[in-house]
Amino acid sequence: MITTLVIDDDYRVAKVHAASVDRIDGFRSVGEAHSAAEAAALIQALRPNLLLLDLYLPDGGGLQLIRSLPELDLATRPDFIVITAARDIDSVRQAIQLGAMYYLVKPFGFVQLREQLQAYRQLHEGLEEATVATQRTVDALYGLMRTPGARATERGRLSPTAAEVLDQVRGSASGLSAAEVAALLGVSRATAQRHLAQLVRAGLVDLRLNYGSTGRPEHRYRDSRAT
Repeated sequence: MITTLVIDDDYRVAKVHAASVDRIDGFRSVGEAHSAAEAAALIQALRPNLLLLDLYLPDGGGLQLIRSLPELDLATRPDFIVITAARDIDSVRQAIQLGAMYYLVKPFGFVQLREQLQAYRQLHEGLEEATVATQRTVDALYGLMRTPGARATERGRLSPTAAEVLDQVRGSASGLSAAEVAALLGVSRATAQRHLAQLVRAGLVDLRLNYGSTGRPEHRYRDSRAT
């Protein structure tokens, strides 16, 4: 569960965003802060994974808040998505330089917020699952938060690991077993099996049974586009 702290000086807006977070699978709102001081205290107390950060706060800007957090180590420092009415390029540039995962300009709807949080969850899960940073993995991870429109494609809703599994299956003329996929990607067999099952449900991969001499069928996965 990705714990999320909503930081917005408008009490009503903060409540709406917190309620929206709780509607999205894999996320839980753990609090609302309406000033930089309150946010800093809640970050220290709650250690949230993610901040939804407004830039306009009564006692300082949201980016100044982020600059005040370097004493937190990397394991406890939260990621942040900017949610703001600020449209000036300087604010965008500073947010990027400070590590913002994304920059949502108000007003925005629930669908936009859900898309970005789902992308963040895929990124979060991809970083936890990946053991080797191949270029494909890096490209997929960087692309998740930057190209929301691409998630409408057939690969769009796949995690980076699932996308790599799909690439391996599509690159094999005879199909692959879960054990072979695991060996190719350097992940556990259980991880490979879980992603293969997801791809089968999505109709991207076909599961075929190969009966050997022992009589026990071997599960092999092939590209669903293959004839």
